[in-house]
Amino acid sequence: MADLEALRPATGPATGPATGWADGPPDGPATGWAARWADRIEASTPAGRDRGVDALRALAICGVVLGHWLVTAWAPAPGGKLVISSPLAHLPAFTPLSWVLQTLAVFFFVGGYAAARSLRSTPGVRAWLRSRAARLLRPVMPLLLVWAGIVAGLTLHGTPWTTVRALALPALAPLWFLAVFAALTAATPLLARLRPGVTAASAAAVVLAVDAARFWPGGPAWLDRLGWVNLAAGWLVPYALGMGWAGGMLASRRAAGALLAGGAAGAVLLVAAAGYPASMVGVTGAEVSNLSPPTLAAVCFGLAQVGLALLVRGRLARLMRRPRLWTVIALVNLSAMTVFLWHQTALSVTAVAALRFGDVPGLLSSPADPGWLAHRLGWLAVVTALLALAGTAGAGLRAVRRGRPGRRAAHRDPAARRTRTPHAGRTAQGPRRTGGTAQEPPHGAEAAQGSPRAAEAAQGPPHGAGSAGDRRVPAFTTRCHHHLDVPADSL
Repeated sequence: MADLEALRPATGPATGPATGWADGPPDGPATGWAARWADRIEASTPAGRDRGVDALRALAICGVVLGHWLVTAWAPAPGGKLVISSPLAHLPAFTPLSWVLQTLAVFFFVGGYAAARSLRSTPGVRAWLRSRAARLLRPVMPLLLVWAGIVAGLTLHGTPWTTVRALALPALAPLWFLAVFAALTAATPLLARLRPGVTAASAAAVVLAVDAARFWPGGPAWLDRLGWVNLAAGWLVPYALGMGWAGGMLASRRAAGALLAGGAAGAVLLVAAAGYPASMVGVTGAEVSNLSPPTLAAVCFGLAQVGLALLVRGRLARLMRRPRLWTVIALVNLSAMTVFLWHQTALSVTAVAALRFGDVPGLLSSPADPGWLAHRLGWLAVVTALLALAGTAGAGLRAVRRGRPGRRAAHRDPAARRTRTPHAGRTAQGPRRTGGTAQEPPHGAEAAQGSPRAAEAAQGPPHGAGSAGDRRVPAFTTRCHHHLDVPADSL
């Protein structure tokens, strides 16, 4: 989602509330570049940041990605064509994987929480909507352009249209969920005026009514199309609950436990007694999908996930005090949009590159064999590397787009920074306000007081510049709040 810039931390050891540890990271001294990197991100993270929420978002993204990579398959068809398939259609014993890896409800729940907190800290609703829309929709165009080129290239090389379609559809599927998320984001100012509990209950009632109309025996066929109403109503349930959580709702463990128990019981009852599919993801060839569009079983399952997320959030927050774990979570969050939009493209591009080799186990072979899953796990390293490459390229393009020649030149030139002299009246106790404008203290002055803003007090050259002993950290403090969708004073 964002490229990492650089900050020079204040002089002295990274201790006190800005870091969360006093004598070094809890998981050992910083030895090696990876440990030093973790140390620096830890040092630049605000003390009040709710790392448990960040961990929930990262786990939701990783669950979606891994789930898609494991259930998306292509099988050979007559005439040298490929068709979309699914291992769950041939190997129903793997259905419980969908209960673990279908984490979209947590993604929407945390998204609603973050949007509500961010909206409350923004004075202008129109500016907030423009900023959010740009962040959500701007990455779509590069994805569409890349796939326009891939489709054109495959077509010119004589690839059957059935194969082209089978490769493109999974890669473009995340756009459906992004569209729903963008619509809910646009509706956030209106939803903020309503009671979130009532909103969630009303949306669940809509899903119930739509399912009753769709699955009523002997009903007209056109009612099945009514199910797409649930695409918005189904995901509004966890989104509204997230907004309510931001306002103090669901604060007790009893409420979280009730969501977990009630949601799980509802999902089990609907699957066992009402004939809903056991898989929480779509299965190729199945008459009914719990996900496209969302069903009442998916909504109940999502409520159980939200309850579980609330229960484990505190423990996750404690685990995130380990700098190396926190580094992974932080980087996943900063790249959340890139990962979400491009993870299926990485898999499809790998399949495109393997087309010339015919039946490739775990990639272009039928998923009917239990060994298919083992082969697919072997391909995940390649797909992950491609996704990381896409994220790096995207970060570089964003850095170029944001760059301002004059500003960047001054940022790179240490002499330019040294020519700035402190304003009269500055003290180590804090900035002096003149005419309503806060003047910054000199470098290191605020750090001497152990303030959580110490890492933000001084701008430095980009990471890697200067001497090896000069500590420089990613600008997690300045970029993270914006790109994690939350205000600086809340997370």
